[in-house]
Amino acid sequence: MKLYYAKGTCSLAPHIVIREAGLDDIILERVDLKTHTTATQRDYLMINPMGAVPALELDNGELLTENAVLLQFLASLAPNSEIAMPAEGMERWRLLELLNFIATEMHKGFSQLFAHPPEEWRVKATEKIKSRFALLATKLGQKPYLTGERFSIADAYAFVMFVWAPRFEIVLPAELQTYAQRIRARQAVQGALREEGLPTS
Repeated sequence: MKLYYAKGTCSLAPHIVIREAGLDDIILERVDLKTHTTATQRDYLMINPMGAVPALELDNGELLTENAVLLQFLASLAPNSEIAMPAEGMERWRLLELLNFIATEMHKGFSQLFAHPPEEWRVKATEKIKSRFALLATKLGQKPYLTGERFSIADAYAFVMFVWAPRFEIVLPAELQTYAQRIRARQAVQGALREEGLPTS
């Protein structure tokens, strides 16, 4: 399998999960999103017509896209790892609830900012993201990670939002700053950041 990623994009989340799950046989290939060219000089639009990352090329040639889906798929490949998803019950549904909250309420908001909107829209989008960070802090509560004691795919996805926040001068609530530092300190996260050429501290 091969993960197509681009530096500092939301593909950082599956990159982290691959390392957390010990999926060492998955190849990572970087994509230049401006030229739509991969590191091996392939036309990325021929691989993924949407031109977006992440995308996971399966061994049978199929392509899997959409971050929240990729995260679940990757976790399913390592059922005995710490990052494995709960098989059933409310614990599983709460994790899916978190993933969808991050995807629709946070990731989507940042996408608007990356599009360089007019000032009025930028202010509104920024305020909404700040309110969503406040909600995420409430969901975290006093737990070390969003679902409890164990690091999950939701934490990997949330971490990308924390990486993006400084670009738009968004200050995280104090409890999320501590939480982000806890995630950043993980060995798998440090490895992913180094590989992508992103700050590790």
